[in-house]
Amino acid sequence: MSRKGDCWDNSVAESFFGTLKQERVQWRHYQTRREAQQDVLQCIAMFYNETRLHSYLNYCSPNEFERMTENLLNAA
Repeated sequence: MSRKGDCWDNSVAESFFGTLKQERVQWRHYQTRREAQQDVLQCIAMFYNETRLHSYLNYCSPNEFERMTENLLNAA
């Protein structure tokens, strides 16, 4: 468990939520909580995981990286 208020203990999650806020939520004005939830879920499922390139994953999307890893494991 991380210490309260220590962002370095949870840097991956902090980085993800910072990116989500900066690239999506900050520029939107939602009428309802449900609208916000649906937009964030759609953004994660359709853009962040499927399209957005990640330098840590050798500039692949998370879904593409997972498919490549699975193919390598199945080939071995």
